[in-house]
Amino acid sequence: MSDDGNELRDGIESGEPAGEEEEDESGSPFDHPAFLPAVLWPMALWFGYDGWINQDPDMLEHLTFNRWGFGVLVALGLYFTFQAVREMRAGDDGERGP
Repeated sequence: MSDDGNELRDGIESGEPAGEEEEDESGSPFDHPAFLPAVLWPMALWFGYDGWINQDPDMLEHLTFNRWGFGVLVALGLYFTFQAVREMRAGDDGERGP
């Protein structure tokens, strides 16, 4: 005999909808809207340091790559930071309710 219907039956008996159990679980840190900006900005700083400040002769041959990488990461950082702020504000407005 299979137990396929036990989860549904348990949800009905307890009075809770079966799908709410998953919503109550906390998400991972990777699900937070600010995760990607928190990764992109330090990488952009690293590329900026290597592109304009660092005077190590071994790194001078990668100067163009670091400067382009800095520009791309700053653009992505700005975009995803604004998206994260909008998403967090939308989440705050939804929690307050009427």
